Amino acid sequence: MKVTIITPTFNSAKTIDDTLRSVAFQDYTDIEHIIIDGKSTDDTLGIIKQFPHVAKVISEKDSGIYDAMNKGLIAATGDVVAILNSDDLYVNRTVISDVIKLMSLENTNIVYADLNYVDREDINKVSRVWFSGPYRREQFKVGWAPPHPTFFAKKNLYERFGGFNLAFRSSADYELMFRFLYVNKQPCSYLRKTIVKMRRGGYSNISIKNRINANIEDRRSWKINKVRMPFWVPILKPLRKIPQFFPGLMKL
Repeated sequence: MKVTIITPTFNSAKTIDDTLRSVAFQDYTDIEHIIIDGKSTDDTLGIIKQFPHVAKVISEKDSGIYDAMNKGLIAATGDVVAILNSDDLYVNRTVISDVIKLMSLENTNIVYADLNYVDREDINKVSRVWFSGPYRREQFKVGWAPPHPTFFAKKNLYERFGGFNLAFRSSADYELMFRFLYVNKQPCSYLRKTIVKMRRGGYSNISIKNRINANIEDRRSWKINKVRMPFWVPILKPLRKIPQFFPGLMKL
């Protein structure tokens, strides 16, 4: 299976090198890496030019990160699609081959895995460990969701169920995964490995205000899909994250 990795960028010169190297060094050979750039004014595009594995670069104004992701979906020609943001990176050379091996072995449409939050300056300094755990659809009702940077889905799911909803500012990834997994009941598998390092400081987590707005958007994700959200989900979702800061604790 051909794998398309979409990386949105905008003035990402400080971090994009790590992202590009982590894809270039994969041992899986059939990878299409697409960069969707929002007209960067720093050296982002210059750094990208140093990596011949990149299949396509689109640099133009966009309406935000989810608009960039949708542009990537249109350009994608792979059988499987993943999003790797410009401040994230794969942890080793076998990430893509491990994902595709499991997807093929279990004949599933989606694979997700575990993720480490790392320091923005020192990517070897882990501050939070996100153990996703095996998938059970009803876990969405207790605040569960997989980490989006580890989310690999077959391209035909986007063609059938749509891409990222631009009405959302910070939770379009949550809404999309909820739509694919809970609403449309797509089969998925859990790869019990940490496959992504994610630098801290993303939009939805950068302030308490943005975190509150993200929780409001989570509720809207259920509403627009015509599913009633239990009142406790916005309470349990942040509580589930507490053990991530203390990996030795039992997961909620």
